[in-house]
Amino acid sequence: MPEIEIGKISDFFARPVVAGIELTAPLKAGDRIHIVGHTTDMELTVESMQVNNVNVQECKAGESVGIKVSDRVRRGDTVYKVT
Repeated sequence: MPEIEIGKISDFFARPVVAGIELTAPLKAGDRIHIVGHTTDMELTVESMQVNNVNVQECKAGESVGIKVSDRVRRGDTVYKVT
């Protein structure tokens, strides 16, 4: 499936398991993403997103968003949207 780069992981929190993403392209709840890095390879559907601790349905390029992830990701991992 084609993938478009939409950002990079900027933060990771273990409890709850949340990744911070610096977006370079828009992202919506329900989008399928693929996070890839040196030791990371994870695909998931974005179920919820937060900007400044407020739930949002979509984000624009240039925003920082937090999403729940199923496992550890690392700063600098690349985030792709699966189209």
